[in-house]
Amino acid sequence: MAEGIAKQMFGQRAYMQSAGVRNDLEIDGFAIAVCQEIGVELSRHRSRSFEEMQEWGDDISSYDLIVALSPASQRQALELTRYYHLEVAYWPVLDPTGLGENRESKLASYRQTRDQIIARLTDQFGAPDPA
Repeated sequence: MAEGIAKQMFGQRAYMQSAGVRNDLEIDGFAIAVCQEIGVELSRHRSRSFEEMQEWGDDISSYDLIVALSPASQRQALELTRYYHLEVAYWPVLDPTGLGENRESKLASYRQTRDQIIARLTDQFGAPDPA
């Protein structure tokens, strides 16, 4: 969700790539739905791991900042600092998975997470590009 929002907000001002602790997760339908509400398309997005990025030829050392959204991703990003000169930021956001009793309450949780990511991006990188 974060990569799609960031690319929508900042376009080509910066290169952004999402990576997770694992790459075997499908993009959550609720994340797709709340991002579509703000014009961000996630349905074709695929989760990938740091290891997979390296296997595909991504040079981890070329990144300036890794933003971790969970404690597990923070631990893995900090481990990379043993080998690469990277800045790691931890942005704790609500994990909406498993929250809510019905569709509307689940969507409300995902919207809260989406909005937290938008606020963090704006705080870190400034105003979004005009659309």
